[in-house]
Amino acid sequence: MGTLNCRHFLHFLLKCVLIFSCICGLSVGSELSFVTCGSVIKLLNVKHNVRLHSHDVRYGSGSGQQSVTGVSAVEDSNSYWSIRGTSDASCARGTPVKCGQTIRLTHVNTGRNLHSHYFTSPLSSNQEVSAFGEEGEGDHLDEWTVQCGGSVWRREESVRFLHKATDALLSVTGEQYGRPIHGQMEVHAMSSTSQHSLWKVMEGIFMKPSESPTGSRDYSHIHTEF
Repeated sequence: MGTLNCRHFLHFLLKCVLIFSCICGLSVGSELSFVTCGSVIKLLNVKHNVRLHSHDVRYGSGSGQQSVTGVSAVEDSNSYWSIRGTSDASCARGTPVKCGQTIRLTHVNTGRNLHSHYFTSPLSSNQEVSAFGEEGEGDHLDEWTVQCGGSVWRREESVRFLHKATDALLSVTGEQYGRPIHGQMEVHAMSSTSQHSLWKVMEGIFMKPSESPTGSRDYSHIHTEF
């Protein structure tokens, strides 16, 4: 099987697991106490109790790129994001994400990266956040630095995501859209630090480092728990 076909098969398999977990109302997790590269997660905005979400709906103003919102629904598969390294710094599967590390968050269902720029967000007139790129490849504006309190990003803690190019924080302040995405909240970026920019890992599939018989680490193992 070629590299491209293998990647598409793994992507299809992952989607099947995620869809199954949503239909059954089950969460997918693991005993890992930290967040790892290659994991697929949902992120909850602590202040507003909405999950970071995207879908194939474009902004009617600003950049016209794919919109990013916050939703209250727990089971929506459009709220899954994959943790990846940047084009300049790889992120080996299963390794803990360090505090201060720069990552990309790729939307699983559309393959576009969490992105920001100096376009104005449609509701609050803050900095627009969108989803950008194709098949996980975009540009340097897809890079976010994890701000957390220790050496690694721990699952139980609330963290912030700083947009590397603009020094703005991924935030929600409560503005809600009308049709066709009625009730979903605007996600944007802001320069000020506040409760609106705190996020916590919720449901997910976590890549787990495992020991091989020789004692060397194998980071290709996926650990899930229903």
